[in-house]
Amino acid sequence: MAIYASDEQERRRVLVISDLADGLTRGVEGIGARLSGALFEPVIRLGVTGLSRAGKTVFITSLVANLTDRGRMPGLLAARDGRIEAAFLQPQPDDTLPRFDYETHLGALTGPEPHWPESTRSVSELRLSMRVRPSGLLSGLSGPRTVHLDIVDYPGEWLLDLGLLDKSYADWSEATLERMTSRSSAKDYLTALGEVDATAKLDEPVAQRLAAAFTGYLHAARAAGFSDCSPGRFLLPGDLEGSPVLTFAPLPRQSNAPRKSLIREMERRFEAYKSRVVKPFFRDHFARIDRQVVLVDVLGAIHRGPAAVDDLRQAMADILAAFRPGQNTFLGQIFGARRVDHILFAATKADHLHHTQHGKLTAIMNALLTDARRRADFAGAQTQAMALAALRATTEETRSHKGDTLDCVRGVLFNSDGTRGKTAAFYPGDLPDDPIRLLQPASTGAESWLDGEYDAMRFAPAALSLSPGDGPPHIRLDRAAQFLIGDRL
Repeated sequence: MAIYASDEQERRRVLVISDLADGLTRGVEGIGARLSGALFEPVIRLGVTGLSRAGKTVFITSLVANLTDRGRMPGLLAARDGRIEAAFLQPQPDDTLPRFDYETHLGALTGPEPHWPESTRSVSELRLSMRVRPSGLLSGLSGPRTVHLDIVDYPGEWLLDLGLLDKSYADWSEATLERMTSRSSAKDYLTALGEVDATAKLDEPVAQRLAAAFTGYLHAARAAGFSDCSPGRFLLPGDLEGSPVLTFAPLPRQSNAPRKSLIREMERRFEAYKSRVVKPFFRDHFARIDRQVVLVDVLGAIHRGPAAVDDLRQAMADILAAFRPGQNTFLGQIFGARRVDHILFAATKADHLHHTQHGKLTAIMNALLTDARRRADFAGAQTQAMALAALRATTEETRSHKGDTLDCVRGVLFNSDGTRGKTAAFYPGDLPDDPIRLLQPASTGAESWLDGEYDAMRFAPAALSLSPGDGPPHIRLDRAAQFLIGDRL
């Protein structure tokens, strides 16, 4: 007996075949596009990340300016050898991301009244294309090719959210509350927490008051120099402000809490935050990076004391755990399997120290990130630590004081109200030759440094008079560029 498919069955079969064909076609087109990029116009996706006050906006602005005008980039071999014939901005490939406002930020740094640009508040992107002559045997066989550098700027406040992906609500709450107990900035939240019953039925005004108090604590902790200010969207909520996904807070662990209780709803919202905010951010941005620079305000943490240094060490280890370090392969680039294969750990604001102390700052950075770097090195990624200043705001001088010779830096002070102050020479203190003298008190919970204090000063950008072909002055930005992209040029 013959059996005939119904019209509906036939329609579904045709749709399935059509979908498969369309998927195959798009897959082939995607492979073709990646193959073309790998061979003819390679794309380097550089992620610029770091915690608050690390200087991401200044780094990106100065890097682009110095790649466009390469007079101060001898450490970038392709620039030193004159093989970069031109560098120019182009429309970014992702139409859904805001463009990094390069022109406005450069104007802030180099204008008649220079000032620091506004810090990062959302994800942004910028494409710089470079026309590069090949070297070696290929130099006589082909002309210049175009290399695209896609720079993606991530808000520092969102970085630590990636560490939430592997944590349960109970574990996150326990660790967060443990840190808060020793901080005066958490007093208001802990007081509010003591007035609620976590196992009682959800009362939305109570949940909102707890979330608001917790958000206030995060702002205070960030202002005090702590790095573990997560969840990051509580600080920069954007269009999520007031939504349930940002209306939760840590509560003490409870056993057998009833359904629809406060703690059960907090747990549900925490999981929603991970699935609807953190995972899409990781999937759409972090997972596509193949080169990474992590900017760290080490001097600021040292100035704030041992607790801030230990907090920074743990925060950086958590951040690196979220990356996918490893070696990019030719086939991996074609088929879309990206891995971060170069990671630079940069201690910023090196211009706040005399150059004789830069080696000590680099050694501290190396020691501070030992665990995180070992994890990345084991996965096959190349890593490097460096002390740099993306924009040099000071000059150096040596002074005599009470029979001693002090290596100082001189610059224009930056007032708390954002205005430019007077010019002053500054001696921040002598960093220890052995980094363990900082890390040991930090890891043992010391409240202050035993052998001295390390001061910090905020300097305003110096007024610049740039010669044609020169980008803004910097310290080791060229060497950073060589490590991050030099092999691809």
